[in-house]
Amino acid sequence: MNDEKDYLERNRRSWDARLPIHLGSAFYDVEGWKSSGRISLTDIERREVGEVKGKSLLHLQCHFGQDTLSWARLGARVCGCDFSAPAIDTARQLAAELDLPATFVCCSVYELPQHLEGSFDIVFTSYGAITWLPDLTRWAEVIAHFLKPGGTLYLADFHPVLWMLDEEMRQLKYPYHNIGPIESELQGTYAAPKSNLSGKEYNWNHSLSEVINSLISCGLRLEFLNEYPYSPFDCFPNSVRGSDGYYRIRGLEGIIPLIFSLRARKPGGAYAEAAP
Repeated sequence: MNDEKDYLERNRRSWDARLPIHLGSAFYDVEGWKSSGRISLTDIERREVGEVKGKSLLHLQCHFGQDTLSWARLGARVCGCDFSAPAIDTARQLAAELDLPATFVCCSVYELPQHLEGSFDIVFTSYGAITWLPDLTRWAEVIAHFLKPGGTLYLADFHPVLWMLDEEMRQLKYPYHNIGPIESELQGTYAAPKSNLSGKEYNWNHSLSEVINSLISCGLRLEFLNEYPYSPFDCFPNSVRGSDGYYRIRGLEGIIPLIFSLRARKPGGAYAEAAP
């Protein structure tokens, strides 16, 4: 198999199969999140995105919409996109159940301009998202298409150095740069490692230079790039929790970055008028 559509279709089926496991997992704690009014976003995203009340926000690769609807709880006007139909159906059901105004679109990121109209103050994407995309230039083109002049992209994701490690997170195995699809055998899922989920899936590792240059090539201006030596999530093998509550890879504590974040702005609008 060497066709991009085949890779993406295999991945879509994998995410369809993950959904019921994720909905019942302690990792997502959907029932607790629903009943408590809790925000599922981490402190990193909330701090770096800033105030969203009254702003329009497009969430790419939103899974079943938990983070999307958390932005809605914070006052944003939200729209989520994901290629998994069962996940989008669940997101719509959650929005209705919680009486949160939200729109959800089922399609791949690349196809979104054919399924959605309008523009947004913020395009948001996070954690384990871009590794499923083979071409970041096309991704960046979609982002630029949907951003209002003066609007911002915010991305927080796992660092590409982390994706170089083997499945047990003990030694280097995969290349840092994108050399094409990486085939792996799915054994469980990050939200429930002991589940019996299995099958092949395909990822692409994207260096920081690839991420940043794709955005710059589409006219966006980088405002910051941050790298963090920890993860807010306990979702990798061989990880240990520090006294600060964050997770690091055993034996590599303080040595490698685990996540990165960036914000980039589309020129124009009020931002252009305020710029020196």
